[in-house]
Amino acid sequence: MNALEQLLQGFAGAITLENLGWSLLGVTLGTFIGILPGIGPALTIALLLPITGYLEPTSAFIMFGGLYYGAMYGSSTTSILLNTPGESGSIITAIEGNMMARSGRGAPALATAAIGSFVAGTIGTLLLTFFAPVVVKLAIAFGPAEYFALMILAFTTASAMLGSHVYKGLTSLALGIALGLIGIDELTGQVRLVFGYAQLLDGIDLVVVAVGLFAVGECLYVASRKELREVTVEAVGGSLWMTREDWRRSWKPWLRGTALGFPFGALPAGGTEIPTFLSYFFEKKLSRRPEEFGKGAIEGVAGPEAANNAAVAGVLVPLLSLGLPTSATAAILLVAFQQYGLQPGPQLFVNSGPLVWTLIASLFIGNAMLLVLNLPLVGLWVKLLRIPQPLLYGGILVFSTLGVYSVNRSTFDLGLLFITGLMGYLMRRFDFPVAPCIIGLILGPLAEQNLRRALSISQGDWSVFITHPISLVLLILSVIMLLLPVFWKPRTA
Repeated sequence: MNALEQLLQGFAGAITLENLGWSLLGVTLGTFIGILPGIGPALTIALLLPITGYLEPTSAFIMFGGLYYGAMYGSSTTSILLNTPGESGSIITAIEGNMMARSGRGAPALATAAIGSFVAGTIGTLLLTFFAPVVVKLAIAFGPAEYFALMILAFTTASAMLGSHVYKGLTSLALGIALGLIGIDELTGQVRLVFGYAQLLDGIDLVVVAVGLFAVGECLYVASRKELREVTVEAVGGSLWMTREDWRRSWKPWLRGTALGFPFGALPAGGTEIPTFLSYFFEKKLSRRPEEFGKGAIEGVAGPEAANNAAVAGVLVPLLSLGLPTSATAAILLVAFQQYGLQPGPQLFVNSGPLVWTLIASLFIGNAMLLVLNLPLVGLWVKLLRIPQPLLYGGILVFSTLGVYSVNRSTFDLGLLFITGLMGYLMRRFDFPVAPCIIGLILGPLAEQNLRRALSISQGDWSVFITHPISLVLLILSVIMLLLPVFWKPRTA
C-alpha cells in the first residue's frame, strides 16, 4: 500500500466527530499558548502529559499535533502586535510585522502571516506524507551499531545547536543521561543511582521530569524576574483583507519560505531560526523595494512565517521515522510516545500505522481549522495579551502540581517535580539549554542498549562502529555538528 492510500485511510479515521473535536481543541489551545509570550508548545505539551495519559493514543496525538501547529500561528500575532516573539521562529516576523502594525497595517500583516502559515503547513505536511516513508525504508537497514551512531548524532546536534555554548549543551546532555541511568540495569540487574529510594528502582518518570523542567522551571524563572512592565499592544486597524498588491507581494515569499523551511526542519538541529533568517535575507535581496525593509515590508512577514511553519512539518520527519527529536517540542512529543509504550522509528509505521497516518491526516484538517480561527477571531486573540503574567504562571504552577499528583497519587513525585523544577530554573538562570537534558534522559538508555548489543554481536570489537558505512557517516556528521559552532562563531562575529 503506497503513501497516498495510507493517507486516505488516515483521513477516514481523522474525520470522525471525536477526532475532529480533539483537532479543534488542539489548534485552539495551540493558538492560545502561541499568543502568550514565553509559553511555547513544549511547555504546554509537558503540562498536558499527566492528563492525556488517560486518553486514547490517537486522540492525544491529534491534539498534540494541532497544538504544535497552532502555536506557530499564534506566535506571529504576538510578534506583530506586541513586538515580542512567542516562539524563536517568529523573531524575524517581529521586525517587519510590528512596523506594519505601528503604521496602521497590522491587519494585512496578520493576514499574510496566517495565509502563509496555511500554505506552508499544507505543503510541509504533504512533503511529510511522502518523505517520511522513504526515510523509514532506509532506516530498516539500521542495526545496533547504526542506531547507536544515530543516538550520538542526536546528542551532539542537540548539545551544539540548542544552546548558546557547546559546553553548556554538553553539560545539560550529561545531566539527562545520568538521570536516564537511574534504576535497575536491565542487563545485569544492578541497582544504579537510587540512593536508597525504592521509588527510583523503576527509573525516573519522564512525565514528572518534563513537567518539572519546562513548566515549573519556567514559572520559577518568571517569578524571579523584576516587576513585570505594562506592555503596549498595537491596535489592529483597517480591513482584515489584503489588497491585490499585498497578495502580489506575498505569494512568492510564501512558496520560497516553504522551500527553505521544510528541509531545515527535517535536518538534525535544523530548527526554525535558520530558515526564517535566510528567508528574510533572500526576500530583502529579491525585493524590488529593499528600502521598505526595516520599515514594514510585507515580504519580510510572509516569507519568514512560511519558513517557520514549514520547518515545523519538517521536524516531524526525523521524529516519526527515526525517533530523532530535533527540537525541544519534538523531545516532549517523544516523551508522549513513550508514555503510551510507543517508540518512534521504522517499527512505528509497521506496528502503529493507523495512528501515524491518522495523525498526519489530522494535521491537514487542523491547518485548515487554524486559518478559520486566526483570521476572523483576531480581535479575541488580541485580548489574551492583556492577561497579567503573575496570574497566568501561577495557574500553570497549580495545574502542573495537580496533574503530576494525579498520575500516581505520590508525594514522592511531587518532591521530584519541584526538585527538577528548581533544576530547570537554574538552567534558565545560567543559560543552560533544557532540551538536551530531556533528549539525554530519553535517548540515553536506548543508546546504552544499542551500544551493548553492537559490542555483543561484534564480540567486543569497537571497530564495528566505523566498518559499517551508515554508522561511520553518522559519526562523522556528529563530529562536524560538534565542531561547527566552534568555527562558526568567529566568522559571524
